[in-house]
Amino acid sequence: MEVIAAPQAFRAAANLARARGAQVGFVPTMGALHEGHLSILRRARVETDHLAMSIFVNPLQFGPREDLAAYPRPMQRDLELAADVGCDVVFAPTESEMYPDGRPDVTLDAGPLGERLEGAIRPVHFRGVLTVVTKLLHLVGPSRAYFGEKDAQQLALVRRMVKQLDFPIEVVGCATVRDADGLALSSRNAALTSDERRAALSLSQALRTAEVLSAAGERSLEVLVGVMRERIELEPLARLDYATVVDDRTWDEPDPVRQPARAVVAARFGSTRLIDNALLPEG
Repeated sequence: MEVIAAPQAFRAAANLARARGAQVGFVPTMGALHEGHLSILRRARVETDHLAMSIFVNPLQFGPREDLAAYPRPMQRDLELAADVGCDVVFAPTESEMYPDGRPDVTLDAGPLGERLEGAIRPVHFRGVLTVVTKLLHLVGPSRAYFGEKDAQQLALVRRMVKQLDFPIEVVGCATVRDADGLALSSRNAALTSDERRAALSLSQALRTAEVLSAAGERSLEVLVGVMRERIELEPLARLDYATVVDDRTWDEPDPVRQPARAVVAARFGSTRLIDNALLPEG
């Protein structure tokens, strides 16, 4: 496995792989790898010939009240895990290598969807995400890029960006991986106390309630949102940011709910903020 820090060297490695006839698979990460990341890497390993991943904690997507310095960076462990799943190349640049002129003046506007839900809670987040994803996709070139569905709004924005700006990229969404009790895997879970982790199960339980009602034919936005809010707000340790149902194509909030529809939730447990979502079944 080759570990590369220089952007142009990473571009050259991907170009060389394509010149040899390989299909390139790319998995962008911020490190602190867990089974969710590894499941994405394993899928990309099976479906492509040359597997590249990036490890870069992107400062552009952290707001002024978010602790960038505290984000976990277990680089040696991440590299060992990447080697175990068969990565060919790991791109692990420093901030100065990614942004040699400092934070860029030219960034990517996420549009109206980038101002809602996660975008309303974290105003600079999606601009930072799409800016760094743009840089990474330009470096890796024509490829299949794999993203987790747990960050559903992010995935929707990446899909729009790639389609509307004609990137030579196939975006592949990968299913959320959960612990046995239903909690979606996240690098942030390690910061939860035992009581906070128990309370955090309210997110997946709220989504499950909405799934059951949707399967039974419930189409009222007010009812579906109400049951999710009620379940999360039962937890004294939970501070709800939002719970709603969106059209999975447009991300509008239709009432009555139309298919395909996705339930999305976000809440804070102590100092840790978690998000989750589920595609609702048709009745």
